[in-house]
Amino acid sequence: QVQFVESGGGLVQPGGSLRLSCAASGSISSIYAMAWYRQAPGKQRDLVAQITNGGYTNYADSVKGRFTIFRDNAKNTVALQMNSLKPEDTAVYFCNDFIRERSWGQGTQVTVSS
Repeated sequence: QVQFVESGGGLVQPGGSLRLSCAASGSISSIYAMAWYRQAPGKQRDLVAQITNGGYTNYADSVKGRFTIFRDNAKNTVALQMNSLKPEDTAVYFCNDFIRERSWGQGTQVTVSS
């Protein structure tokens, strides 16, 4: 079973940028759609962005124009470039198979604060 390890989080000031990375333990080339999710304290886990094997992307309204999702099937990685970060983006970020949910990783903490 493919497992995911997220990294790249940290503390950043409002308006700053971060690039998150998701490394899969196996091939993601057969995974139709990969996605990033986030979970803020006391809230449910929400979809942030998804990308298909064909490159189709979809974003939550709250991040459109600020976040960009990438996937590299050759390296079995999925990235999330986050720009113009806001305090409300503070959360633990996770990646997973959008269609067939796999085991959740530990996630990576993103904190946006001055």
